[in-house]
Amino acid sequence: MAPPTLRGMVAVKIRRAGALDAESLTDLVQTSGAYRGRYASIIDGYRVTPDYLSLHQVFTAVDEAGRSLGFYALILESAELDLMFVADDAQGRGIGRMLIEHMILQAAEAGLAEVRVVSHPPSVEFYERMGAKRTGVVPPSPPTVTWERPHLRFAVP
Repeated sequence: MAPPTLRGMVAVKIRRAGALDAESLTDLVQTSGAYRGRYASIIDGYRVTPDYLSLHQVFTAVDEAGRSLGFYALILESAELDLMFVADDAQGRGIGRMLIEHMILQAAEAGLAEVRVVSHPPSVEFYERMGAKRTGVVPPSPPTVTWERPHLRFAVP
């Protein structure tokens, strides 16, 4: 199967992230506008490490120049979408949808029936548009997380 691309714009492909991507993926996390202000504490000092990339199913959407526009991390053992980020300047271009569709395909290939998501509150509407259903909330865990986090589920066909 050919790698997914976005029509009408610079070609974007999704590929497995490797150790050399750790720094650029960390930059995506650290520069995310969605985690400024109230939500900054959850990513304070967070790093995507080469070890994390080798242990989990991490895929990145890259442009023709190799720039990472977004990525996700699927934890097969717990059937969980652990990380999902799209660069601020790449949002609204269908990259998040591409990544979710790719994640669902990876989950299906791994034999998962569902993928759980503990969501950043501002991301809930995106996940619901992508087909996730709310299943509850995860209570705060101070001092880092002082807010409830929505819990959602993607059914895997």
